[in-house]
Amino acid sequence: MSLIHHLVQGKNRFGMLQRAMQGISPKTLSLRLRKLEAEGIIARKIYPEVPLHIEYHLTDRGKSLQKVLRAMDEWGSHPGEIVDSDESTDPLLE
Repeated sequence: MSLIHHLVQGKNRFGMLQRAMQGISPKTLSLRLRKLEAEGIIARKIYPEVPLHIEYHLTDRGKSLQKVLRAMDEWGSHPGEIVDSDESTDPLLE
């Protein structure tokens, strides 16, 4: 599942995201979070506590991706049902 998909569920902390993304390294997760933040898709809120507490959440721009993710989930749940009626005229298949 994508990082954005996990954030659609609500606010998440770094550790929660890392566990949810199974196998992602802390460095890669940090880079992805920074990129999404730079793109305005996610935002982070820092709580100055000990230990430091940071929550990530979708911005309004990021929330606009929910329809796209939902459509992709629906499309992916029916893999054998999509048939291209124009297969015989596809130049890539010749």
